[in-house]
Amino acid sequence: MHDYRHLTLHPDLVPGLAPVAARQAATTAPLPRLTVPDHEPLVAAEAPRPPLVQLVPGPRLVLVEAYRRAGWTTAVPGTWLLAPIVDRLQLALDHLPPPFGLAVFDAWRPLALQQDLYDEAYDHPGLPPGFVAPPDPDPRRPPPHLTGATVDLTLSFAGTPLALGTGFDDFTARAHADALEDEPGVERDLRRLLVHAMHVAGFVVLDCEWWHFEHGTRYWAAITGQDPVHGPASPPRPTAAAPSSDHHA
Repeated sequence: MHDYRHLTLHPDLVPGLAPVAARQAATTAPLPRLTVPDHEPLVAAEAPRPPLVQLVPGPRLVLVEAYRRAGWTTAVPGTWLLAPIVDRLQLALDHLPPPFGLAVFDAWRPLALQQDLYDEAYDHPGLPPGFVAPPDPDPRRPPPHLTGATVDLTLSFAGTPLALGTGFDDFTARAHADALEDEPGVERDLRRLLVHAMHVAGFVVLDCEWWHFEHGTRYWAAITGQDPVHGPASPPRPTAAAPSSDHHA
């Protein structure tokens, strides 16, 4: 499988991070134990398909483009989300104290890339279901990233993307969002900070991937008890980029 560990840095190796993280630890609550919902609701057949907009990098927003950098030929250039999700990402950024920010690994994902990632992940016997969604073409059951309402990300510190217990796409038990709750330390505290900032903005975290957040999707609906909002997003258009550099998230 592809290795993405080089995309992030362990917090202990980032100058100036430890004392800032220690101050945050005093005010960030523990994460609850997370459970997987029994089922995910279906998206309504008439669900709208709003266009995607392209994220613009900024001082506190790093765009990693993990899959394109790794050489996946089905990955599209740029980082794309629905406009309401971009606004929610900005809310999460506003909740984080500088110099913390966000580093986005992946956002909207075409079905062809979802197929490639699924095939690679489950070519390895023993990987439990849930880490990579099936590339279902049924618009009532879109994989989360196809909706444009799902984002994979981590905290950054002064522009450096951080490894919060594992790297990106590390499909091990330590990747579970609450896996570090019994391990006091900077990685646990920073993982809490990330999840709480995204929760304030309305996102839910995937139980088995600390970096994966959704809003308005079928998984979000199952967690919150609301109806799913987003079906498959329309493919990105080159003219859909954010209009100015002051709208960074």
